[in-house]
Amino acid sequence: MNTTQSIAPASLAPHEKKKSLATRLRKSGAVYLFLLPTFLLLAVFTFYPIVSAFWHAFFRWNGLTSEFVGLGNFREMFVIDRAFQASLPNVFKLTVFRLVVAMTVPLLAAEVIFSLRSSRMAYFWRVLLVVPMVVPFVVMILVWLFIYDPQAGIINTILRSVGLDDWTQLWLGDIRLALWCIGFFQFPWVSGLNLLIYLAGLDSIPHELFDAAAIDGASRIRRFFSVDIPMIMGQIKLIFIMTLITQLQNFQDVLIFTNGGPGHATMVPGLVLYHSAFFYNKMGYASAIGVLLFIIIFVITVINMRFIRSDIEYTPE
Repeated sequence: MNTTQSIAPASLAPHEKKKSLATRLRKSGAVYLFLLPTFLLLAVFTFYPIVSAFWHAFFRWNGLTSEFVGLGNFREMFVIDRAFQASLPNVFKLTVFRLVVAMTVPLLAAEVIFSLRSSRMAYFWRVLLVVPMVVPFVVMILVWLFIYDPQAGIINTILRSVGLDDWTQLWLGDIRLALWCIGFFQFPWVSGLNLLIYLAGLDSIPHELFDAAAIDGASRIRRFFSVDIPMIMGQIKLIFIMTLITQLQNFQDVLIFTNGGPGHATMVPGLVLYHSAFFYNKMGYASAIGVLLFIIIFVITVINMRFIRSDIEYTPE
């Protein structure tokens, strides 16, 4: 009678493990050598600025000389700097508005495209809505700057042509309208990236669930809330975090549209950071603003990822 015995390999001694690791490193030395420039560039241009920002947030630093001030920069934000204080409600309003837009409008567009029976038409609309992604962001801002122009802008021109001269506005110069004009920027708000993320999530849902919903007599709206939304919760959370990070850090559109004016009506923290660093040479204060934004984004991200969950989240194998 033949018998087979399975012999478990003995665990390596610590010195043998070290020897094995050293051997592997020696054999793969060329690979690590090719990766070394990438790690060096990351260390110099990514990780060092992060560490430097945290360090200099507690200094009065102008880029050359520094003086330790402890929490003085953070005190200046909330007690002295009126521009920063005015920027907080502004960035809150813009972030909430654009979060609502990012979570709804691209999702509805994705649902419409996903529901088309013709795959050719679905492909056509998908390409049509994604094409604006290739247009430089600054070009889009300049186009909208022309739209809002009080003299030759499209909005005021249309109002004058239909006899509504009293409705014409100094859109970006009105303290009551400027912030909402910036929020209205990029109408109809169908972000190509968000659209693709939602479509990928809808495509990954097992078709058996759609068939089961149809057998149960669920309407399209009922299926949307009971099947589609729970199954793409991962994509929804991703877009939530991406939009939140982008809006809390964003200042490019405000810089080009109004530069924070009129007054402080459109000022946002990112623009205060930019002005402090490159106009007033207050590098330490700018670092403190960046650290504060990092903490806010980090806390909200952790809360979103760990505590905001749906009853069902589908993860494809």
